[in-house]
Amino acid sequence: MTIRDQQAATAGHQVVRADHADIGLLSQVIAEAFFSLAVCRWLIPDGAARRAAFPGYFQLYVEHAIADGIVETTPGRDAAALWIPGDGPGEPPEEYAGQLAALTGPHLGNFLAFDEQLGRHHPSGTFHEHLAILAVRPDRQGQGTGTALLHARHAVLDDQGIPAYLEASDERTRRLYLAHGYTDHGGPIELADGVRMYPMWREPRTCARAR
Repeated sequence: MTIRDQQAATAGHQVVRADHADIGLLSQVIAEAFFSLAVCRWLIPDGAARRAAFPGYFQLYVEHAIADGIVETTPGRDAAALWIPGDGPGEPPEEYAGQLAALTGPHLGNFLAFDEQLGRHHPSGTFHEHLAILAVRPDRQGQGTGTALLHARHAVLDDQGIPAYLEASDERTRRLYLAHGYTDHGGPIELADGVRMYPMWREPRTCARAR
């Protein structure tokens, strides 16, 4: 897909850069969007406890991406894409361990296992941007918002010759990312109780750089 094709595909979906003022709202958007995912149900099985913990948990991600990467959203703040550059999994902020323990309480072990597995599968040695989170508010899903966020950043990565990496949350989202130029990067990330995530890699498209 050329840059012109990408621009046509994102028509009607403006993409803007988020800043510190958006942290709270985007954290809530992500918490709502991810509430029912299998991996999130595994992290905190009890729905009420998950609903209480998730906004603060995802705020850690948004704060990190605002500080060390790029967070893109829409004018209505109904979606978020968190991109973090680097050549490996990177180190969490100094305060992360204590904040995670305070937020997750008795479920801390699941979150530590989750982080360890994601870090183990994260590619190292090649500079890339990690799409740590792509989330769309539930009532806006299926309207092209997530695709617009992807296309906007992919156009930049293609122009600069930078690959991208992500972990798809399930088989359905894996198929969606396959359609956007990602390929499987090794085998699935095996968590527990049959829950899997799928590491995926996207090479920059040379046709876009040639333009």
